[in-house]
Amino acid sequence: MRRRRQTLAPKQTAKDATRSIDKTFFLVTILLTILGLFSVANTSAPLAASVFKDPFFFVKQQIMWAGLGIVLMIVAASVPLSLIKRFARPVFFVSVILLVLVLVPGFGSRLLGARRWLVLGPVSFQPSEVIKTALAIFFADLASRGAPLKQYVWTLALVGALVMLQPDLGTTITIVSIAFTQIFVIGFSFVQMGVIAGSGILAGIVLILTSEYRRARLFTFLSPHNDPSGVDYHVRQIMIALGSGGFWGRGLGQSRQKQLFLPETATDSVFAVIAEEMGFIGAFAIILILAFFVLRALKIAQSAPDTFSRILAVGLVGWMAAQIFFNISSMVALTPLTGIPLPFFSYGGSSLTMLLASVGILLNISKYEPKT
Repeated sequence: MRRRRQTLAPKQTAKDATRSIDKTFFLVTILLTILGLFSVANTSAPLAASVFKDPFFFVKQQIMWAGLGIVLMIVAASVPLSLIKRFARPVFFVSVILLVLVLVPGFGSRLLGARRWLVLGPVSFQPSEVIKTALAIFFADLASRGAPLKQYVWTLALVGALVMLQPDLGTTITIVSIAFTQIFVIGFSFVQMGVIAGSGILAGIVLILTSEYRRARLFTFLSPHNDPSGVDYHVRQIMIALGSGGFWGRGLGQSRQKQLFLPETATDSVFAVIAEEMGFIGAFAIILILAFFVLRALKIAQSAPDTFSRILAVGLVGWMAAQIFFNISSMVALTPLTGIPLPFFSYGGSSLTMLLASVGILLNISKYEPKT
């Protein structure tokens, strides 16, 4: 324990801070937000016109959520880090309560067999998006207090179980990515990490094999051409979109697959539409921008002033990087489809709002970056 505390000793103090946010990271965030809004407007138009008779229905909502997210980003970038740390536990416990409420009929809304939305009057949102940020803050607080490994394990088990009851495997994978990234950086032994990883993999296999829907997705990944008009349909349409794009793409707005052929065009499958319209060169450019965003966030984490802010930054970066990787890798058939959204580009108000709020925390931490 003593060695771990030494490893996490502060690199610099608040008095060494530049008191100016990382402007490059801020500008990249704004660029990605704008590109994401254009993407939602483009990919969701056919579905919105078909269902709501308004091709801009989804993007109008996304713009409102983006506005709220930017407000939260500014607030999160402005408040003292000590205040975020002080409210780490209350925020986490409230988030857990929201996860419980979403399972209660009358509070949680059921859609396509899943309970993921909490309805409070005219507003509905996904508590599973809130718990990502709350868990990262809570684990950072545990790290700053020198908590034993079992506290992280039991916390992760509780949150993971509540999310899987919705059920939502994609969010569970993201939450596990946040936790493992933070636990690894804290400095627990490789033996301990191996035991936790092995337990997590075993639990994941059990969850997949005991669910007909998840089992079908796994078998689709292993044998994507067995049932082209059934469970393999989604993957097959993604492959058509990617292949149709070629090197230069069909042209912006010219996707054929988004015309109600490809499922989830504005959410899970948004990258496939981007690749079809903008081709390899456009899709690769998006990947480069997202990679730069993650690397810039890692730079902020590396320069964080103390244990709390460093572990918090690492957790937030782990969350964003995991979602980017699993979404894009599932689009190119490197991993099974799990329903994980692509940050900034996938439609989803709760996801975008919490993403921007978390960027605000990273911008806050960046103010303590040493002068160069």
